[in-house]
Amino acid sequence: MSATVPESVIVRKEHFVDYNIHGLVGIRLLNPTASDEAVVARQLGPMLGSFEGKPEITIRFVKDLHIGDLHYLGMDKVGYNDTDFFILRSSKRNAKVKLAFDKIGGALDIICESGLRSVPLLLDILNLTLLNKEVVALHASAFVFHDTGVIVTGWAKGGKTEALLSFARHGAEYVGDEWIYLPADGSQMYGIPENIRLWDWHLDNLPHLKGELGFEKKALFGTIHGLDALQKSLPRNGFGGLMPIKFLREAMPAFRRQLNVQLPPDTIFKKCSPTFSARPDKVFLLLSCEDDKYSVEQMKPEQVAKQMVSSLQFESVRFMEHYQAFKFAFPDKVNPFIENASKLQHALLTRALTQKEAYAVRHPYPLSFERLYETMLPFVSLASVEMLVNSNLETETVSD
Repeated sequence: MSATVPESVIVRKEHFVDYNIHGLVGIRLLNPTASDEAVVARQLGPMLGSFEGKPEITIRFVKDLHIGDLHYLGMDKVGYNDTDFFILRSSKRNAKVKLAFDKIGGALDIICESGLRSVPLLLDILNLTLLNKEVVALHASAFVFHDTGVIVTGWAKGGKTEALLSFARHGAEYVGDEWIYLPADGSQMYGIPENIRLWDWHLDNLPHLKGELGFEKKALFGTIHGLDALQKSLPRNGFGGLMPIKFLREAMPAFRRQLNVQLPPDTIFKKCSPTFSARPDKVFLLLSCEDDKYSVEQMKPEQVAKQMVSSLQFESVRFMEHYQAFKFAFPDKVNPFIENASKLQHALLTRALTQKEAYAVRHPYPLSFERLYETMLPFVSLASVEMLVNSNLETETVSD
């Protein structure tokens, strides 16, 4: 006859999932549901892997996160009680996440109620954790073309992804998009293989990818283009000034924002780096301009570093809004590491980009992928230009 073990002394083994971010940062998910695992996988890509020691970031999922009576800030976006700070919105939906901003940069525990659409600020937190290890996160895309490692950076909507896609058409090897990580010695660049967002005009430049659109997406795109053509064809007065047409015109910007699809890198690229890393050789700063000209000029790498620190501050605005709310809630829990992050970013970027060839690329926007490729090609790799010239000569010889 066996004795019954009291429920109170039963020890249940925790289920966990580990992410190893290029051997630099370990992230552990504790007790995630299948849905929670899928959410994080969309944010971090296929970076699953074990690591030695304790994780730098632990994300614990619970069925019900008790928050008690809160003081609310920002129309219920965040809240706090006597001891803890909570994020209450994730991807425009209600959420419950406990996060201690004063611990970010070092070992950090995040507690999330299961069912989130995304873990709020996860990439910002990862970027800061890497920064504390002297690895700077650069808002950029990266690829390898004819053995040359290329980083393409710039302001938001400046053409980083477009340059990546332009070279994808010609056989470039994918390293990363959106965030590229550079150790201070500049010896490597690392990417996180997130899905790439393609807009309808991107697909016009890459027509072979239109087959990747499902029936619903194709129908949605067709409907939006039809409504857009209709409202443009109607006059501003008379029949075209009626309330339904006015409503359609006001709604069109929101409709146009639906004209995109997200595809995994291996759908777009013939080849992806197996480790999503490479040696960085050259840096291109993409700048969109009013005229229709495409041009390239050499620039100093330290100038790229200066400009990109401002871009990084812009990209962290949403994170900083939450951090300022945390400081309002707990004035004595300031995080000096976050306060000095921009100075450290500048110092690390300057070191990492030293001795790299750097160029400014000016272009119109929207742009022609082929024109951008032809403009950048001579500066990406002399070998690639020689191969292109030889190929053209062979074609002409055969024709003769």
